[in-house]
Amino acid sequence: MPSRERTFRTEAIVLRRKDFGEADRLLTLFTPEAGKIRVLAKGIRKPASRKAGHLELYTRSMLMLARGRDMDIITQAETLQSYRPLREDLLRSSYGSYCVELLDKFTPDHAENKPLYELLSRALGWLAETGDLALTTRYYELQLLSMVGYQPQLFQCVVGGETIVAEDQFFSPAEGGAVCPRCGQNRAGAFAMSLAALKVLRFMQSNPYEMLRDLALRPQVHAEAERILQRVIVYHLERQLKSVEFLKQVRRAG
Repeated sequence: MPSRERTFRTEAIVLRRKDFGEADRLLTLFTPEAGKIRVLAKGIRKPASRKAGHLELYTRSMLMLARGRDMDIITQAETLQSYRPLREDLLRSSYGSYCVELLDKFTPDHAENKPLYELLSRALGWLAETGDLALTTRYYELQLLSMVGYQPQLFQCVVGGETIVAEDQFFSPAEGGAVCPRCGQNRAGAFAMSLAALKVLRFMQSNPYEMLRDLALRPQVHAEAERILQRVIVYHLERQLKSVEFLKQVRRAG
């Protein structure tokens, strides 16, 4: 078999980082071709490091890496997009942290997923600019769930198969989506879902992000859409993400 190249280039978004030794950091990156990888950034915590500014959390950079025996090592880094507001504003940073953790928990290591990389890159840009962080995050959640194989069914009853009509419905995370009133009444694990929330989720699932810009939701619809998607996410991950509680605290404080 031919040997692998000793060095390689890749785009990457920094998902997580952890101090290592006296001056190094371990970074978890998401890349277009290699998926999620863990690499070493040597000397990055030294004051004179020229790579440090290109490897901040959430930053999208072009990297040169050298293959190591146990872990690849970053030798060069150049920022492509910094998404600076995500580090300068605590609320935006909290949403960014949540979106990154969500992708991290739903993706295995070394699994190529270019569409998911593109989604994360666009979502970080949206979060850096949007005036409605919650709505943007709901859109990202729905798109991510679709890409990892858990797209909620919102147009047919997941129990009986009939078309969902314009009225209040039920929703079942275990069954994978909307349940009509006839099938949902007294069904274990199903909970009520308003017509307004159903319409919003359908709209976000079926349209490009640009269509959301003029969408203004009542606070109760915002809250319901968030509760529905959180229950879907917790069902599939079998846990609550660490960043969710911190995000709630930041929102309450703000």
